[in-house]
Amino acid sequence: MLDDEPREIESIQRAMAISGHECHGYANGKSLLRGLRAQRYDLLVLGWRPPDLEGIKMVRRLRERFGNRLPLLLTAGPEHRARLTTALLAGADDFMVKPLGSAELQARVHALLRRAYPTRFERELVYGPYHFSPLTGTIRLHGEPVRLKQREYELALLLFRNIGRLLPRAYLMLNVWGQELEAGSRSLDTHVSRLRARLDLRPGNGMILASVYGLGYRLEYIAGDDAESPYPTAKAAE
Repeated sequence: MLDDEPREIESIQRAMAISGHECHGYANGKSLLRGLRAQRYDLLVLGWRPPDLEGIKMVRRLRERFGNRLPLLLTAGPEHRARLTTALLAGADDFMVKPLGSAELQARVHALLRRAYPTRFERELVYGPYHFSPLTGTIRLHGEPVRLKQREYELALLLFRNIGRLLPRAYLMLNVWGQELEAGSRSLDTHVSRLRARLDLRPGNGMILASVYGLGYRLEYIAGDDAESPYPTAKAAE
């Protein structure tokens, strides 16, 4: 989220938190560009005319850097309504006029995310006792919700979609963090350790998360008397 009004950033962050999304705020274009070098975001909300870089210029710069894969939602006061159509021609995906209604904002963000990442927004994915809800980014284990951060959820979903496959460390970093693995970084290992604990990945639940030294990780199905097989129902639920 880019806006020079702190109250606007806080309002949008609250609306996104209710929807299950993590939202980071930036007060100017330079800080946003620095943030984009350090983190990967699924969607950007850009306030019109931040103090150091006009909205249209920012849209064009982002399109040059990321192509069309990153959804852009532009917001502006009513005095700029007529010019917001120019933002669409410059590469923005949608725009809203302030003041922003929480329900409409949430609906537009969900629509843009569904369009950009269709496989994430299947109704439900079932892997034995693990139920993934891509729409809300949540997991239930034996019917009970599991508290995960966004990166942890994305890592878990990637592993479950590839049960039995060895996923190299570099592949996991690129697909979850959007960047190459830095030498000496323990971020991936820390997230894996948390997933093992929070998802209770053990034979009793039919799953173990194995580490292959120097290569990567593999989520393995373990057959057992009490374990539910993930294979017959590892698909979008009707």
